[in-house]
Amino acid sequence: MANLEESFPRGGTRKIHKPEKAFQQSVEQDNLFDISTEEGSTKRKKSQKGPAKTKKLKIEKRESSKSAREKFEILSVESLCEGMRILGCVKEVNELELVISLPNGLQGFVQVTEICDAYTKKLNEQVTQEQPLKDLLHLPELFSPGMLVRCVVSSLGITDRGKKSVKLSLNPKNVNRVLSAEALKPGMLLTGTVSSLEDHGYLVDIGVDGTRAFLPLLKAQEYIRQKNKGAKLKVGQYLNCIVEKVKGNGGVVSLSVGHSEVSTAIATEQQSWNLNNLLPGLVVKAQVQKVTPFGLTLNFLTFFTGVVDFMHLDPKKAGTYFSNQAVRACILCVHPRTRVVHLSLRPIFLQPGRPLTRLSCQNLGAVLDDVPVQGFFKKAGATFRLKDGVLAYARLSHLSDSKNVFNPEAFKPGNTHKCRIIDYSQMDELALLSLRTSIIEAQYLRYHDIEPGAVVKGTVLTIKSYGMLVKVGEQMRGLVPPMHLADILMKNPEKKYHIGDEVKCRVLLCDPEAKKLMMTLKKTLIESKLPVITCYADAKPGLQTHGFIIRVKDYGCIVKFYNNVQGLVPKHELSTEYIPDPERVFYTGQVVKVVVLNCEPSKERMLLSFKLSSDPEPKKEPAGHSQKKGKAINIGQLVDVKVLEKTKDGLEVAVLPHNIRAFLPTSHLSDHVANGPLLHHWLQAGDILHRVLCLSQSEGRVLLCRKPALVSTVEGGQDPKNFSEIHPGMLLIGFVKSIKDYGVFIQFPSGLSGLAPKAIMSDKFVTSTSDHFVEGQTVAAKVTNVDEEKQRMLLSLRLSDCGLGDLAITSLLLLNQCLEELQGVRSLMSNRDSVLIQTLAEMTPGMFLDLVVQEVLEDGSVVFSGGPVPDLVLKASRYHRAGQEVESGQKKKVVILNVDLLKLEVHVSLHQDLVNRKARKLRKGSEHQAIVQHLEKSFAIASLVETGHLAAFSLTSHLNDTFRFDSEKLQVGQGVSLTLKTTEPGVTGLLLAVEGPAAKRTMRPTQKDSETVDEDEEVDPALTVGTIKKHTLSIGDMVTGTVKSIKPTHVVVTLEDGIIGCIHASHILDDVPEGTSPTTKLKVGKTVTARVIGGRDMKTFNELEDGHTALNTHSVSPMEKIKQYQAGQTVTCFLKKYNVVKKWLEVEIAPDIRGRIPLLLTSLSFKVLKHPDKKFRVGQALRATVVGPDSSKTLLCLSLTGPHKLEEGEVAMGRVVKVTPNEGLTVSFPFGKIGTVSIFHMSDSYSETPLEDFVPQKVVRCYILSTADNVLTLSLRSSRTNPETKSKVEDPEINSIQDIKEGQLLRGYVGSIQPHGVFFRLGPSVVGLARYSHVSQHSPSKKALYNKHLPEGKLLTARVLRLNHQKNLVELSFLPGDTGKPDVLSASLEGQLTKQEERKTEAEERDQKGEKKNQKRNEKKNQKGQEEVEMPSKEKQQPQKPQAQKRGGRECRESGSEQERVSKKPKKAGLSEEDDSLVDVYYREGKEEAEETNVLPKEKQTKPAEAPRLQLSSGFAWNVGLDSLTPALPPLAESSDSEEDEKPHQATIKKSKKERELEKQKAEKELSRIEEALMDPGRQPESADDFDRLVLSSPNSSILWLQYMAFHLQATEIEKARAVAERALKTISFREEQEKLNVWVALLNLENMYGSQESLTKVFERAVQYNEPLKVFLHLADIYAKSEKFQEAGELYNRMLKRFRQEKAVWIKYGAFLLRRSQAAASHRVLQRALECLPSKEHVDVIAKFAQLEFQLGDAERAKAIFENTLSTYPKRTDVWSVYIDMTIKHGSQKDVRDIFERVIHLSLAPKRMKFFFKRYLDYEKQHGTEKDVQAVKAKALEYVEAKSSVLED
Repeated sequence: MANLEESFPRGGTRKIHKPEKAFQQSVEQDNLFDISTEEGSTKRKKSQKGPAKTKKLKIEKRESSKSAREKFEILSVESLCEGMRILGCVKEVNELELVISLPNGLQGFVQVTEICDAYTKKLNEQVTQEQPLKDLLHLPELFSPGMLVRCVVSSLGITDRGKKSVKLSLNPKNVNRVLSAEALKPGMLLTGTVSSLEDHGYLVDIGVDGTRAFLPLLKAQEYIRQKNKGAKLKVGQYLNCIVEKVKGNGGVVSLSVGHSEVSTAIATEQQSWNLNNLLPGLVVKAQVQKVTPFGLTLNFLTFFTGVVDFMHLDPKKAGTYFSNQAVRACILCVHPRTRVVHLSLRPIFLQPGRPLTRLSCQNLGAVLDDVPVQGFFKKAGATFRLKDGVLAYARLSHLSDSKNVFNPEAFKPGNTHKCRIIDYSQMDELALLSLRTSIIEAQYLRYHDIEPGAVVKGTVLTIKSYGMLVKVGEQMRGLVPPMHLADILMKNPEKKYHIGDEVKCRVLLCDPEAKKLMMTLKKTLIESKLPVITCYADAKPGLQTHGFIIRVKDYGCIVKFYNNVQGLVPKHELSTEYIPDPERVFYTGQVVKVVVLNCEPSKERMLLSFKLSSDPEPKKEPAGHSQKKGKAINIGQLVDVKVLEKTKDGLEVAVLPHNIRAFLPTSHLSDHVANGPLLHHWLQAGDILHRVLCLSQSEGRVLLCRKPALVSTVEGGQDPKNFSEIHPGMLLIGFVKSIKDYGVFIQFPSGLSGLAPKAIMSDKFVTSTSDHFVEGQTVAAKVTNVDEEKQRMLLSLRLSDCGLGDLAITSLLLLNQCLEELQGVRSLMSNRDSVLIQTLAEMTPGMFLDLVVQEVLEDGSVVFSGGPVPDLVLKASRYHRAGQEVESGQKKKVVILNVDLLKLEVHVSLHQDLVNRKARKLRKGSEHQAIVQHLEKSFAIASLVETGHLAAFSLTSHLNDTFRFDSEKLQVGQGVSLTLKTTEPGVTGLLLAVEGPAAKRTMRPTQKDSETVDEDEEVDPALTVGTIKKHTLSIGDMVTGTVKSIKPTHVVVTLEDGIIGCIHASHILDDVPEGTSPTTKLKVGKTVTARVIGGRDMKTFNELEDGHTALNTHSVSPMEKIKQYQAGQTVTCFLKKYNVVKKWLEVEIAPDIRGRIPLLLTSLSFKVLKHPDKKFRVGQALRATVVGPDSSKTLLCLSLTGPHKLEEGEVAMGRVVKVTPNEGLTVSFPFGKIGTVSIFHMSDSYSETPLEDFVPQKVVRCYILSTADNVLTLSLRSSRTNPETKSKVEDPEINSIQDIKEGQLLRGYVGSIQPHGVFFRLGPSVVGLARYSHVSQHSPSKKALYNKHLPEGKLLTARVLRLNHQKNLVELSFLPGDTGKPDVLSASLEGQLTKQEERKTEAEERDQKGEKKNQKRNEKKNQKGQEEVEMPSKEKQQPQKPQAQKRGGRECRESGSEQERVSKKPKKAGLSEEDDSLVDVYYREGKEEAEETNVLPKEKQTKPAEAPRLQLSSGFAWNVGLDSLTPALPPLAESSDSEEDEKPHQATIKKSKKERELEKQKAEKELSRIEEALMDPGRQPESADDFDRLVLSSPNSSILWLQYMAFHLQATEIEKARAVAERALKTISFREEQEKLNVWVALLNLENMYGSQESLTKVFERAVQYNEPLKVFLHLADIYAKSEKFQEAGELYNRMLKRFRQEKAVWIKYGAFLLRRSQAAASHRVLQRALECLPSKEHVDVIAKFAQLEFQLGDAERAKAIFENTLSTYPKRTDVWSVYIDMTIKHGSQKDVRDIFERVIHLSLAPKRMKFFFKRYLDYEKQHGTEKDVQAVKAKALEYVEAKSSVLED
C-alpha cells in the first residue's frame, strides 16, 4: 500500500517523507551550537540590554582589527572541508580527469566517474563491451578550458609526494544534495547533466531526489545551435539550467537553457534560499555593509551576510566602494560548518553560463627581482605587486623553502623578494608565484623548457627493472632506461646509484604533451664536446658525433642519437678491415663515434660510417649523371613552362629549364570549360606558367595539362600508373578524350583510358552524348569493370556513383577555383599597355558608376557612355533597366554586375535595390533569399533580397554536373535560396554562396526576410573597390593605416591616401604561439603601423596575397624561395583550408609560399583523422615539419607528426590499398611509399578471419618493422603501435627459429598439405611441419579429408616437439594430448577403435626393448611435465601429463598391477635419441589413454582418473608448491615399485611435530576453503561432479545440459557427451518442448562433427519423431550449411520442399541458402516454384522476403526491380513499402532513399499510415540530412495536412 500511496497520492498534495523532515530539523539544531564567532556575537547582541552593551563594545574595539583580518582570511587547502560546495573553472581536460582552478589560487581534480551517474554507467558499458560506444563523448568533448562548474569537495588527501590534493565531484547528486523536491521554485538557476535523450527532449539529472527534470527540445534548440555547433546533446553534457515550471510539488520540473535567460538569472527571496542550500554560482543582489582594507562585507537576500576578499573585487571599481552601495555578486562558496559565504564582484562571474576568457599568462616561468609585498595572510599566503601594477599571489607553502625557516615578519607590506611565476589562477586572474630557492634556481620549470641533447642535473628517485627514475625539477621526472645507466651494460645498478644521489644526465627525448622524458647516464655522451644531432636536418655530411648502437644486424649497425634520430652504418663502413659477423664485434648500447656520410631528412634516412678518416669524395660522380638524365621529361612530372606562341588550338610552350618544346591545348588550361578560351586569349608569349603536368609524349611531341584537379591528383599520388593497380570501385579524376555516339572515352594523367558507355554516363536520360560532355572536360569517373588481358576498363560518370563528398563543399571549391582563375586573368590584363584593358581589369562586380545614357536599343536594353575610359562598352539589359523611363543624355547611377573579359563589355544594372545597397551585417552560414541577376557558364550572380549585396554561386556541384534540362536551367529574375560562405566581398567584389535545394527556387522576387546580427558582433563591412590611386611608396617605408577587413591568413589595410595594402598572418606577430590565429589579434577599424616589404601591382603593397601564382607573369618563381627550406626544418604555417576532396590541409608559410599537409601526416590519432575540421581552424597557426618540396617544386609538403621518416621503429598512419587473402595487406603512405603487413602482424591475438575488418582506403596505424631492400615491412600489433598501453600479447611475434622453444604452445595458420605432413605457418618467414601421425588421433587414408578439414589459412594451436637449428626445422603436434584443444579432424568411432587396437599391440612390442636408454629421457620427461602443468588457479601440482590433469585432475590410487603398468610406460615414452621413436612413442601414449576412455566407460565411473602419466605416490594437497614435492619417479631404472612407495614415507618421518601440526592446520583450512567455494552460487563448474549437482538442481535447463556436453567435448570424450545428451532427453520434462529441441539440435551438431553419416541419420529420425518435424529439418539444414556440407544441405532442402511445400519458411530458407552460395539463377527458379505452390495470399510476403534476401546477399538492382514490380501491383501494401525503405537505407544511396520517400508521401493512404511515413522521413532527414532537409519534410507534411483539411471542409 505504501508504494501505491507514493505513486498515486490521495488528494492533490505530495506526501512528504517523515525521515527527511526529521533530518533537516536535526541539522538546524546542530548548527545552533556550532555558530561561527561573528554569528554568535550578533545573536547575543539582541538579547542583552543596558550595561552589557558597553562592555561588549570595549572588547569589540580591541579585537576589531584582528577579527576583520581573520574574517577576510582567503581560502587555503586547510580551510576546505568535505562536502563544501565551491565554484571552479576547468583548467585542463585530460582523458580521465579534469583539473579545476578554484578561488584564491587553489586547484582540485575531478575524476571521470564523478561527472554523473548516467555517464559512469555508459563508461562501465564501454568497459564490459571492450569497444568504444558510438554515443559516448570523451571528457575533452564534454568540457573545455574556461568553463565554470559547480563542484563539491569529495575528499582531501595527501599524494605520494606528500602534497595535499583536493578531489572534487561534479555529480549533480552530490552538488545539489542540499535541495529537496519541495524546495524547487521557478526561476532557480541549477546545474545538471544530460542523462538520456527522449523523443521530445532530454532528461536532465539535477541530482534532486524524487524529481524528474525535463528539457524540451524546443527550449534546447538555441543552445544546440549556438553552443553545441548544431549537434544533439549527449549523455554527460554539463548544462546551466533555469527551472521554468514545477509540477506535482517538485515531482516534475521543466527546464530551459536559453542563453539570455541563464545569463540574467538572479537568486531572489521568493526562491526561498537558505544557508543550508545556497549554491555556488548563484548571482544575488547585495548591499555593501562594511568596507575594510581586506575586502567587503555584503548583505544579501535580506538575512544573510557574506565576505568578498580583495582578489574578487571588481578591478575597475576597487577603492571606490562605499557603505550601502547596491551591487551584484556571485556566490563562490559556502563553508558547511562555519557558514561563511564567500562572494565575488568580478564582472565575468555575474553572467552565468559564460566561460572565462583569460586562461594563461604571458611570462610563465619568468624570474622577477625585488617584487614588493602587498599583503600577508597567515593561513593562506601573500600577495605581491608586479611591475605593471598587476597583483600576483604566492601560497603559504611557496613563501619559503621549508616551514622551519619561514619568517612572517619578512612579509610586511613593502618588503621586496625575488620570485618566479609558476602558474596562473583562472578563477582569480592572478599569476601564482614561488619564493622557494629550489624553484627560482631550477634549470627547468616545465617539460616544454627541456630540449633534447641538453645536459641536466637531477636526483635519483627509484631504481626499477625498467630503469632509473630521476627527479629533474619540482614537478618533473625522467627515466634512464637500463641500457643508458652507464657506458657498459650494468647488472646491479643499485650498487653504483643510491636514492637521493645527484646525477648529471643528458636528455635523449622530451615529449611535453605526454610528459615523457628519457635521459642517458653514459659518461661518453654526457661529456662529449662534439655537436649533437637532434633532427635529421642537423646531420650534414662529414659531421662527426657520438651516438649509441641500438641494433646489430648482419647488414650493419643502427646507431641512435637524440630525439629518436637514427642512422645506419652499413657492413662495409664498420671498419677498414672486413667484419664477417658484426654481432660478435659490436653490442647494443655501445657508445660509438661516427661520421655522417649522407642524410635525406625528407625520408628520415641517414648513412653513417665508423671509418672516421674516410673521404666522401667519390659521392660527386653520380650527381652529374643524374643531371643528364633530368633533361628528359617524364609523364606525370610537374614543370614550369614559358609561352612561345599562340595557335588556334592552344599554346606552344618551352619547358624550363632546358627549353624543351611542348604543346598545351586550350581545353587543358582550366577545369572550367569557359575559362580555357579566356586564359588562351590573355596569355602572351613570354608569360611563365607554373605547375604544369606532362600528360603524354608521342613522336617527340610533349602534351601538357594545367587542370588543377589533375595536377593535385598526380601530386597526391592518387593516380594509378598501370592497369594492375586499377580495381572496380576506384574513383579517378581524368578528362574527356573523345566523344562517340555510344559513349565517351576518358583519359587519365598516366595515359590509361577507359570507356563510359551511354547507359552509365549520367543519372539523367541521355539523348545525345555531345549534349552532356565536351572534349577536354575534367571529369570524375568510377571504375565499374576491368579486363586486364585486353587492358580495357568501363567507367561510370553518374553523379550517384562518383560522389566527391559534400555537394555544398564541392560547389564552393569549384566556384572558388573559377573566380581565382578570373582574378589571374585580371592580373594578366593589368600588365597590358592599354588603359582600357587595365581599367577593365580593375572593375569588379558591386562597384558603382555614374554614367550617361547613350541610347536605348530595340530590345529594350540600354547602352551607356561616360565611363572612366572613353571606349568602354557599358550595357544594361531590358530586365536591368528595371522598368525605368530613360532618355539619351540622362545621368544614371548604376552598379556593375559582371565584366565580360573576352568581349570587353561591362554589364550593369539600374535596379534600385542594387544601387542603394544596405550596409547590413551578414552572418556566415546564414540562409538568404536572392534574385538571379546575371548568368555565366559555370556560375551565377544573384543579389540578396534584404541587403542588395551581390553573391556568386556555382551552377554545378560536381565536375560531371554539366547537363541541364531546359526546365532545370536558371533564368535572370528567378528567386533562389543561398547559404553564405563569406561575409565580405574580397578582391572579386562578390560574396561566395552555395545554392539551396532546387525546390526553394521561385519565379518572382521573394519577400524580404531580415537576418541581421546582434550589435555586439564584429563588423566586417563589404569592400568596395574604388578607382585606383597612384602611390609613391617604396620598399622599407613605415606607414600607418586602419584595418579594413580581416581574412583567415591576411588583413586588408587602408592607408591615409586610400591605398589598399595587405599584411600576411606571418608578418603580424614576432612570435606566433601554436594554435592561435594572428589575424584575430587585430580588429576592424584599428590603426596599425607597418613597413612596406614588397608590391604586386598598382594598387597593392605589403606583400599582398595574390590570387593565382601561376598567372603572375612577373613574379619570381616560387621554386627559388622553396629551395631555402630544408627537410626536417620546423616552420610556422597558417591554415588556409581543408581540402576535402584531396584530403589535405592547404597552408601558407609566407605570402607567396604555400604548402600542404596530407591528412595522414596531421596526427597519429584516429579521432583527429576522422574529423580534421574539429581539430584545425582556418587561420590557425600550426608548427609543422618540412618534408620537402612537392613534385612540382612550387609547394612545400609538410607534416604535423614530426619528420616523416618511414624507418624501422617508427609509427605512421597509412591507408589500406589491397587485401590479399591468407597473406595480408598492402598499405600506402603519403608520397607514394608502399608497405606490406603480414597476417601475423594484424593483431596481438590471431583470429580465424584476420583480414575481415580491413577494406581498401581504411586508415591504419602502422609500426615499421624493417625497410630492407626498399620494401617496408609493417605491423599493426598494438604492442608495437601503442607500446604505452601495455596490451596483452596473446600470440608473440615469431620472426625466426630463435624465437621458438621446445615444448612451447603456439598458434598459427595452416600453410599447405604435403605428402609427408601438414605445413603450418608460425610467423611471416617461419613454417613448421606436423607429420600426419601428429595431426590427429584419426588417420584418414584420403588426403582429401585433410584438405577439407585443414584448409589453407585455418587457425590452429600446435605444440613444438623438436627444433633443429642447423637445418632450420620445426616439428609440431596438433594432438589434443599436446595442445589441450579438440582434435582437428573428426572421424567415425569404428575407424577410431580399429586404429587404436593396432597401435596397442605395437606399443606392447616396444615395451620389451632395453630400458637403459630411457633413464635420461625419463628425467627429461619429468621436468617437462613440471613446466607444462600450471594449474589454472595458480596452484601447482605434482608433475603429471596434461591430459590426465584435464580429466579432472583428481588424486588417484590404483591397484598394484595398474601401478606397475603405469610406472613402466612413461619410461618407454621418454625423449629418445632416434627421431622416429620420439614421434611415434609420444603419439601412441596419448592414444592408449583415449582408447581406455572409449572402451571402459563403466569402469571409469568407479575410478576418479585414468592412467596418469606419472604415478602419484599418495594423495596430495592442492596447495603444495612444486619445490616441496619429491619426484614420484625414481632416478634409477633398477629401483622397484616398493622402493618408490617408501620414498614419500621417509620424507614424512623427517618432519618435526611442529611441522606436522602446521600441515594439519593447513589441510583443515584448505578443506574449509573448498567447502565455501562449493557453496558459492557464482562459482563456475569445473568437473563432472559439479555439473551433476547443477543439473539436479535445474533439470529442465537445456543451457546447463549443453554446457555439460561441451565440458566433455573439450576433453574429446565424445561418448560421454552423447550419454549426457541422452540423459538430458530423459530428464527434461515433456512440457518443455523448446528445451528438449535445444538438446536434440546439440546432439545433431555433435553427430555431424564427430559421428558418422549413419549415426547422424539415426539421431535425426528420432528427433523428427519426438519434435515438430519442420523445426528439426530446418535446424539440420543450418547445421549442414555451417559445416560446409552443401551437397547434403541441398538434398535435405529438396526433401523438405516435397514434404512441406505449403510452408513459406522453407522456400525462403532455401532461397537464402542458394544466394549465400552465389547461385542467383537457382534462387530465382525457387521463387517461381514457390509462387506456383503457395496460396496467393502468401505471394506478396514471399516476394518481399526474396527481394530482401536479394538486397542482402545478391544483386541490389534486381532486388529493387522485384520491389518496384510488387509495389506497382500492390501500391497500398505499406508493409512492403516499409521493408523497401529499410533495405534502401541499408544498401542504397541517399538519393534513392529520398526518391522512395517522395513517392510514398504522395500516395493516397489512410492518414494514420501517412503519418507513419512522414515521421520516418523526418527521422531519416534528422539523422542524415541538413536542417534545411528537415524543414522541407515538415513543410511537405504541413501541405498534406492542409490539403486533407481543405478536402474535408469542401
